[in-house]
Amino acid sequence: MYFRTVLHFWLSRFGRRLGHYDVARTNFITLPTDLDILKHMNNGVYLSIMDVARFDMLKRTGAWKIMQDNEWYPVVVSETISFRKSLTLWQRFSIESRLLGFDDKAVYMEQRFTRPGADGGAEIYAKAYIRARFLRRSGGTVPVSELITMLGEVPSDVVVPQRLLDWGAGVALPATRAEAPSVWE
Repeated sequence: MYFRTVLHFWLSRFGRRLGHYDVARTNFITLPTDLDILKHMNNGVYLSIMDVARFDMLKRTGAWKIMQDNEWYPVVVSETISFRKSLTLWQRFSIESRLLGFDDKAVYMEQRFTRPGADGGAEIYAKAYIRARFLRRSGGTVPVSELITMLGEVPSDVVVPQRLLDWGAGVALPATRAEAPSVWE
C-alpha cells in the first residue's frame, strides 16, 4: 500500500484541480495483493485504498498545502462501508470522494467505489462514510471553525444528513484522556 500511496501522491500533481466541495475521482486497478482467498478484493483493502483516494483529493483541492502550512494532519475517527458487488483481479475502478460537511468536531466524507455501468454512467460497487478530525503536530485538535476559515465559505447545499450525524454520535468513543474500560454488556 505504501508504493500505491506514493504513486498516487505523485500522480495527483497532474490531476485536475478541484474545489473543496467537488467530487474527486481517483482511478485504481485491483492488484494481486488486494485479493483474499476468495479471489476478490479483501474488505480491509477497501479502507486502505480509500486513504489513498482521500490523499489524492486533499492534494487536488489544495487542502494538503493548507495542512502543511499549518502543521495539521487528518485522522479517521469513524468509518463504515457497505458492499454491493465484488472487485476482482485486474478490474479498473474509481473512487469518488466528496466532502459532505461538518459537525461541531469533525469532517464527514462519502467515498464510492465505482465501475462503468451498463447505461454508460458509474455503477456503485461499495459506499463508505468517514468521520475525521484534524490534529496539530504540536498537539491538540483543530477546531472545525478554524478549518472552515482556512477552506473558505461553505456552500449552502453542503449539509451533513442527519442520519450521518446520528451515526457519528452513536459510534463515538470517549475522548483520548477519558477512561474507556472494556466492559461487555
